[in-house]
Amino acid sequence: MNWDDARVFLAVHRAGTLREAAVVLDVDQATVGRRLTALEKALGAKLFLKTSSGYVVTPIGEHSLQAAEAMEQAASDFERRVHGSDDRLEGEVRVTTTDSLAMDFVIPAIRVLRRTCPAIHVILTTSVQVLNLTRRDADLAIRTVMPENPDLVRRKLAEWEVGLFASREYLDAHGAPATGSAFDGHDLVVYQPSITSNQAHTLCGESMERGRIVAQVSSSLMLATSIRSGIGIGELPVYMAQEDDSLVRIWPDRTRAVPYQVWLVSHTDLNRTARVRAVTAEITASFDRYR
Repeated sequence: MNWDDARVFLAVHRAGTLREAAVVLDVDQATVGRRLTALEKALGAKLFLKTSSGYVVTPIGEHSLQAAEAMEQAASDFERRVHGSDDRLEGEVRVTTTDSLAMDFVIPAIRVLRRTCPAIHVILTTSVQVLNLTRRDADLAIRTVMPENPDLVRRKLAEWEVGLFASREYLDAHGAPATGSAFDGHDLVVYQPSITSNQAHTLCGESMERGRIVAQVSSSLMLATSIRSGIGIGELPVYMAQEDDSLVRIWPDRTRAVPYQVWLVSHTDLNRTARVRAVTAEITASFDRYR
């Protein structure tokens, strides 16, 4: 199995379908099917079982995973070290973050970079998933959780209080909740349980026991948009409401126990690359302007 074969094998394993693997590999579905068939024929072994829910790795395929992932790691290490010695202010820089941080900070930074470093091409992906910087799924990540990987360089960009907010429209219709009422008679907007470990059974220390959860969302942008629209009450980092007259902070003296932290993360090998440093500097400046 060579590296090209390993890429196909890993893509099908992770995606579960030829169609999704083709998207990852940037080829058509028929090509993925042909290459997988050729690989299995060359190895004389069936790597996947085709089921109604997609491709499931066989026991032989499971044994092959470690070797394929080792090849992937070696290829990623080589690529990072080559790119890490690049001192040109040109080329691609892949950035991943959440939708709200992209809108508020990264896109304004890209606008400045178009003027100062026009040969740098930023590929921006918004996702609540943590992409793998070691595999170069991204070059820079802007995350709300501090990474623990020692191979990653991290810098705290911001830390804000998280407060309780509602729209003026909502408060005109329902009034503000009373402290100690557990939001009795009020509508609440929260994150889906799988999205954040900070979503407890309270909002700014107040039990949600008597409130009505009317929406569960998967991103901070959807959370803010839902609260602005008058759907219900929810927690937001205070920066989101600083220049928004439609939002009113409820119980200003109360905050979530865990603040909203933002971290800029890159791999050690790529941190020396000129284009990555340039993008890092401009994103950092974008956050500094908001303080």
